[in-house]
Amino acid sequence: MREEYEFSKGERGKFYREGAELHLPVYLDTQVQTALAALANAKGVDISVLANDLLKKDLELIQLAR
Repeated sequence: MREEYEFSKGERGKFYREGAELHLPVYLDTQVQTALAALANAKGVDISVLANDLLKKDLELIQLAR
């Protein structure tokens, strides 16, 4: 790493987009992914839809337990 960097020609906020959404990658254990894929396939939905539905239900349960 350099001691100093040249930023005189830099442009503040060049890549900033107001309202942009950040989609984080989620890495599942192989066993979990296999089970979710089988369930999603049986229901005829995408694995991301099933995973989101399950996580939403878990969050609701957590909120109720408080």
